[in-house]
Amino acid sequence: MKGPRIHVTLAPELRRFASAERRAPRAPVVTDGSSTLGHVVESLGVPLTEVGRLLVNGHEVPSSLVPGEGDAVDVGPVARPQRVPGAPLRFLLDVHLGRLARRLRLLGVDAAYQSADPGDPALAARSARERRVMLSRDRGLLRRRELWAGAYVYSDRPEEQLRDVLGRFAPDLAPWTRCTACNGPLRPADKETVRSRLEAGTLSTQDVFAQCADCGRVYWRGAHHARLKGIVENALAEFGERTPAAGRD
Repeated sequence: MKGPRIHVTLAPELRRFASAERRAPRAPVVTDGSSTLGHVVESLGVPLTEVGRLLVNGHEVPSSLVPGEGDAVDVGPVARPQRVPGAPLRFLLDVHLGRLARRLRLLGVDAAYQSADPGDPALAARSARERRVMLSRDRGLLRRRELWAGAYVYSDRPEEQLRDVLGRFAPDLAPWTRCTACNGPLRPADKETVRSRLEAGTLSTQDVFAQCADCGRVYWRGAHHARLKGIVENALAEFGERTPAAGRD
């Protein structure tokens, strides 16, 4: 490629996406003279979903700008908390983030997910159709133009993934109000109403139940309650509870 030579400085948070030679401050990049700054940044491996302010020679510019010879480009990270305008804050997670989806639902966050992979085009189309923020570790998926919005999930550990998403988007938390299996709303359930769905041991030891309004799954304070309660308490302690909690696990 022959064209203008620019000098790009990636924020430390973004250098993980670039090759080793592009991670140094003021790394030289030769452009084709017609590509926008957004395309140039993506060509370095950085998803635009992770990019905040773009500065050229110290002045903030849009990603549609075509950089010129000698321009000094500074690429900043997305500001946190990140606001997603135009829709209630809802998420869509790819097939690799099932454990994160269940943790988000445990906290009452709307998190769509299916275990069968529908493919990148279908995920991107659903993100646009339902106006959901696409969460993924797949940079190719996050580069699809039809996405409503997207975010790269930086860790492969579910507990760190949860902290990342909560810290980045600051969603309202309402623990124990959403089905961890299907994402539907939970409603208090009378013991007699759900009796046919319960084992004898549960019937004899439990009295408080909730049921998913969508899939019918029944919840109570079972053997895993202490672990789930720990996840909830840790999230609330760090990120706060913004809406009244209700329901049961």
